[in-house]
Amino acid sequence: MVIKVFVATSSGSIAIRKKQQEVVGFLEANKIDFKELDIAGDEDNRKWMRENVPGEKKPQNGIPLPPQIFNEEQYCGDFDSFFSAKEENIIYSFLGLAPPPGSKATKSEEASSLPNGDVAGDAEGAAEGAEKAEGGPESEAYKEDSDSQEKNGQGIRVLAEQAPGQQGLH
Repeated sequence: MVIKVFVATSSGSIAIRKKQQEVVGFLEANKIDFKELDIAGDEDNRKWMRENVPGEKKPQNGIPLPPQIFNEEQYCGDFDSFFSAKEENIIYSFLGLAPPPGSKATKSEEASSLPNGDVAGDAEGAAEGAEKAEGGPESEAYKEDSDSQEKNGQGIRVLAEQAPGQQGLH
């Protein structure tokens, strides 16, 4: 399986060039086999890319901009979806590849998606968020402490006091 990255080697857009460089650089750094296909100098590549980007992924004008990423004939996504997958550490599944054995991606991709489609950690995060929103015991203690400091003015003064033996700024 070869990853195909459609690029425009003679793009006048700095933003497009940076996005292309980021995708290609990431693939090279992670030793993921890929092939760069130039849409600026090869009409067949441009036509193929435009025809194979799914309709819902095309911009309003109908012309997808590079970089566009495919795994053989299967559309993976554009730069924004690539970036999201990279940030979420699910780049191998985004590309339709098996993670290398023993890689961090293997563990996090297995942990990040559960068989029912939920993402691991969401339930825990939601429970913690609910506890904070409801004002769990920790937040009450903090609130009481900060309230008492505000009443006696210590909250600000504590930050302004200097440690013994230090000279203050004059």
